[in-house]
Amino acid sequence: MATLHLMVGLPCSGKTTLARALEREHAALRLTPDEWQVRLFGQDASEPEHDARHSLIEALQWEVAERALALGVDVVLDFGFWAREEREDYRSRAAELGAGSEVHFLDVPGDELLRRLARRNAEPGLAFHIPEEMMRPWIEQFEKPDADELKRRD
Repeated sequence: MATLHLMVGLPCSGKTTLARALEREHAALRLTPDEWQVRLFGQDASEPEHDARHSLIEALQWEVAERALALGVDVVLDFGFWAREEREDYRSRAAELGAGSEVHFLDVPGDELLRRLARRNAEPGLAFHIPEEMMRPWIEQFEKPDADELKRRD
């Protein structure tokens, strides 16, 4: 049975690093929207089209993930999944395809996230430059998964 791995956490929590490890460990297809978006549109986080582009990329990646899961291939979605409702939606989608699901939550304290953000912003790469003033409210808005959500579903 294929498994949908949901990477849950804020920017700079280590999601993509863990997603890459899961990709290797499970011979899974890893889909990281930020990598696609930066390659297609550059550092567009401050542009008005950013969110619409990001949503489109996630929708396209889900179509790819859906096919892979149906073929029996594990998928790692590196979307962040900040809200419980969104996590439950994707877990239901996986179940409808006959796939299991697992939440991988990276719980990093806010001060550490801000330290990592400063380091990440100083390095060019396939991650977005995020101003600290944007990150602070996200830390407050994030819905941490509870123990029930962290249970693997088959």
